[in-house]
Formats: sequence, structure tokens, C-alpha cells
Amino acid sequence: MICATFLWACATAPGSVAAPLKESSFWAQEVENGTLPPVANRIPLEPLIVDLEAKGRTTGTQGGTLATMVTRSKDIRQMVVYGYARLVGYDQNYELQTDLLRDYEVVDNKRFTLHLRKGHRWSDGALFTSDDFKYYWDHIANNSELSPNGPPDVMRVDGVVGTMTFPDLHTVVVEWDRPNPRFLQILAGARPPFIYRPAHYLKQFHIEFAETEALASLVRSKRVRSWAALHNKVDNMYKFDNPALPTLQPWMSATAGKSSRQLFVRNPFYHRVDTNGTQLPYIDIVKMTIVGGGLVAAKANAGEADLQARGLDFRDVSILKKGQTDGGNYRTFLWANSAASQIAIYPNLNFADPVWRKVIRDVRFRRALSMGIDRRMINRTLYFGLAKEGGMTAVSRSPLHDPENLNAWADYDTAQGNQLLDDMGLTNRNPAGLRLLPDGRPMEFLVETAGERQEVENALAIISDTWRELGIKLVMRPLDRDILRNRVYAGVSMSAVWFGWDNGLPQAATPPEYLAPTQQEFFAWPKWGQYMQTRGAAGEPIDIPEAERLMDLWHMWERNEDEAARAEIWREMLAIHADQQFGIGVLAEAPQPVVVNNDLRNVPEQAKWAWEPGAHFGIHRMDEFFFDGDRAKMQVSQ
Repeated sequence: MICATFLWACATAPGSVAAPLKESSFWAQEVENGTLPPVANRIPLEPLIVDLEAKGRTTGTQGGTLATMVTRSKDIRQMVVYGYARLVGYDQNYELQTDLLRDYEVVDNKRFTLHLRKGHRWSDGALFTSDDFKYYWDHIANNSELSPNGPPDVMRVDGVVGTMTFPDLHTVVVEWDRPNPRFLQILAGARPPFIYRPAHYLKQFHIEFAETEALASLVRSKRVRSWAALHNKVDNMYKFDNPALPTLQPWMSATAGKSSRQLFVRNPFYHRVDTNGTQLPYIDIVKMTIVGGGLVAAKANAGEADLQARGLDFRDVSILKKGQTDGGNYRTFLWANSAASQIAIYPNLNFADPVWRKVIRDVRFRRALSMGIDRRMINRTLYFGLAKEGGMTAVSRSPLHDPENLNAWADYDTAQGNQLLDDMGLTNRNPAGLRLLPDGRPMEFLVETAGERQEVENALAIISDTWRELGIKLVMRPLDRDILRNRVYAGVSMSAVWFGWDNGLPQAATPPEYLAPTQQEFFAWPKWGQYMQTRGAAGEPIDIPEAERLMDLWHMWERNEDEAARAEIWREMLAIHADQQFGIGVLAEAPQPVVVNNDLRNVPEQAKWAWEPGAHFGIHRMDEFFFDGDRAKMQVSQ
């Protein structure tokens, strides 16, 4: 056995201090019993050394239980988001760094050679090697029963599938015959593609490896229709709801079945270590409680969360600050929100109603809706004037921000809005003053919401009053989030409210695919997105020139490696969106409240709250947060 001190000295990054590895008290009993190897045999031969002092942080101690909340049972997947263990990931400066990978090499953005860390292990102790990539590629991505549409988009460039080869146990080569400059950025995403799988675990559910009768028995016992359905059921690395599935994340699921309280315990084989020889994560247990959406602020105020941002809106700041002043053991930070718009309305260009579809597709209608929004009133009423008023575009901290895009069609001007609607020929009105559609129906514009954010409903109430000045009646319909999405994707939702683009901080090197009709997730064009995602098997082909131009620009960005040229492509795409109002932004950059226990350390007081890029807490490395004092010794109550 290699001694811990020697191993650490060999693994320490240049310039850092060699230190003996420290055994976790959480796993000490298992190590003593021989059911778990000592920490020197659990980390990779070349672990990721985290120099916290260089980051302006403090080295911490292991221990404690962190409490947080989500509002839906499926949101336990946030542990994969927050944990943010990726092949490569963004640092706090939004620059890509190796993580699970020891290093990588890129040739012409066509050939990506990925080098794994020798001795890196899954959470159950099995080695993480190129065999896990091979299993994914040969037996999942290219298996017609598990992947009917073939390999995912991450492995396609202009519809052409790349290759994945495996020179040795610690090397994977991914290659295309044309550049794929977005590949690494996709790997670093909040929801990563997981181009690897724990082969040693999943083979028991795969028809090519499992014993026939044993697999058939498993299919019957799990009450699924086929081996493929069973494999997909247990292979849920993002959902994170199968405790038996090995993981590489800092915490692993420890709660079987559905429960309002989910526990996640430290991964004994995690690959990150600080310069003092302490294996991360510092916190032993994360307790994630599922609560009603309207209860998050009250429970945080009552001290039931050690780290909380999800489920909190700016309107909660006053109650949180009051609780803090009244002796609550927490601080309330206000992080910069990086979504392109805090609230955005998406008229559905693919709406099934042919009369409404024609109206919605007329850009004058969308511009009129935008000009009928009193953004200043909404800002002052809901955000104390702290948000940025305007349409959906790159936010002010982005190098691609242009005030003209922010202000395009964003002035509150119902006179001009009415003129635009008159120019469309929508001049007839009913006795109540509502404009009439060409077929005589009153213009009752249905806006569907996820029913999760009170600020959205409050904003829509204000917009309802001002749209009446246009002769349009806003009808709001709150729905469950999943129902909302399914209605939008099916083309039966007239319009929906959501955030703006997740990434409001683009740079020239940021792939602009989410500005083009590449995905159904953009609520303005779900059918076009489906058509692109399924390569014509579903949805509808793009049939608006401006949207076609966005697709052309996206492909131009893919093929162009010149930074200045890419920036110009971005600017044209942003200008098209501002002009066309595909998504009608209301305001942006409203601060995101973050509740932090007073004993919790290394949580930045000033930071960005973003889904993409950033993975919410992920980019701030939640595995580096730790409890000071007695809190580190406390374990979750049973």
C-alpha cells in the first residue's frame, strides 16, 4: 500500500503544500471495520487539488448537515446541478477547467482527446475508466431500443454523428470531420449529457450482458414492459432518484423511494481534495426537504434552511431581512440574476388555432403587446425600481449587451401599439371595447404560467390593465409546470410566461443555439424546435424568414472560429430577436435572494445566480462550503 503522505506529495499540484491525507470521521467506522478502504486508496492517483486560498476562500473541516428545500419531488435532481462534478466545468470567472478529467487536448475543434484520472472510482468503489464511455457509446447511444433516435445532439454536428474511440483505459477520443466548438461547453452544462455510464452496474439490466432469465425476472419484478424500459428506469444519472446507481457527484443519494425528506451523504471516492489533505466535500450530509412552493420564504425565515435560493423571489427579501434583524441565524445575500429576462411572455408562433396563429405571427402584434407593458410600474411595484426595464437580450454585464436591443419596442406607448394593431386590420371591436379577430371572436389573449412565482402573477395583473388600453383582454391560467410545458410543446398553448434565456451573459465564444429554433424548450417556437431535434420526424419546418436567418447564423457561428466574426454573428442574432419580439421581455437583473446560515463559510456574498452557464450554486462549488464551530459536528436527526 502506498502511504498517504507519499501519495499526497505525488499528487499535489506545483506550488502547493504537500500534506498528509486526513481520514473522514464520517467514514471512520467503515474504514476501521474494513468495509471501506482508507482515504489514500479512495481518491485518484492524481486528484483534483483545490487551492482555496488562491480563490480567496478558507480551507475548512469536514462535518455537519446542510438543510435546503425544493418545491417538487423531481427537483432532487438539483443535487446533480449543485454538486457540479463535470468532465470539464466553469470556474468563477466562467473559464473552462478540467474536473473529472485530468486534462484534455483539442485539435481544430474536431478531435477531443479526454484523459481520465487514474485510480478514479465511482461512489461504490468501482474504477471509472474508458470502459464506462464505451458502454455508453456502443450499448446505449447506438442501441436502437435504448436510443430510438440515435446518439444525442452533443454527438452531432450539422446532423452528422461523430465517433468515440478508446485507445486505453484512461483515454477517450471524440472526433468529427468538421468543427464542434460547443462540445466542451455542453459537457460543462447545468444539465450535462453524461457521455459515460457506470457499466459495471448497468450491465445487469442490458440484454447484451445479462443472463436471459435473470433479466426477465427483473423486468417482471419491476413491472415494466421490456428490458429497455427497465434499463432506462434505473439509468437516471440526472434525475438522481436511484440510490443504487453509482455516481461521481460529491454527494450520493441515501434515500430509497419517495419521501418529503431526501438525504444525500458524502461520496467516499470523490476526486477533489484541498491543499491541507482534506477530501471534499466538506459537508457530510445534505438534507433536502420537499415543501409547498409558497412556504419556502416562511420556512427560511424560521431557520429551516442553511442554504436557499430556489423558491425565493425578490418579493421575499423584506420578510427575510426582517427575520434576520429579529435574530434569525442567517444572512440574506442579494446575488446578480443572470437570466436574460426575469419575466418573459412567449406568444406561440406554432399555436394550433389558425386564426390566432396568423395574428401572432404578424410582428406588429408582438410589438404592440410589448409596447402595451408599463415596465416602470412593474419595476417600482414589484422590485422597488432595482430591476432593469426592457426587452429580452444580453444583460448589462455581457460584452454583447446593446442598449438599443434592450429598449427596442419597450417604451410604454399604447397609442403606437394601437396604431400597429389598426394597421393589421384589427379595427373592429365589441361593445366591451375588445378588438375582434378576423373571424369575429374577441381578442382574449391566454397567457399560461407555471403558477410558481407570485411576482409573475402580480406582473400579469398590471399588464392586464394596460393591454385593455390596446383592446386586448389578458386571461391568465396557472398550471403545473409539466402540464404547461406539454401544452406548449403540443402547440395548444397560445402563450406562456417563463424566464428569459438562461444565459444572459453570453460572450463571443458562447454557442448561440438557444437564439435559433433548435429546441422545443424555447416557448415561442416549440414545433420548429421539435423538427430540428428529431431531424424532421416531428414538429414543423421553419417557415418565417427571420427564424430561418437565425438558423443560418447559428450554423455560421459553428463553422467560424474567428472571435470577432462570432461576436458579429451574436450581435445580428440579438438584433433580430429585439426587432421581432419572439420573446417579450419585461425586465431583468432583479436581485436573487440567497439565504445563508451564519455558520456556513465560503459562500460568496456577491455572486451570480444563473442556470446556464453556472448551474446555480454549482459554479460556486458547493462542495467547498463548510460549517464553522459546533455546526460541523452536528448530524441529521433520525
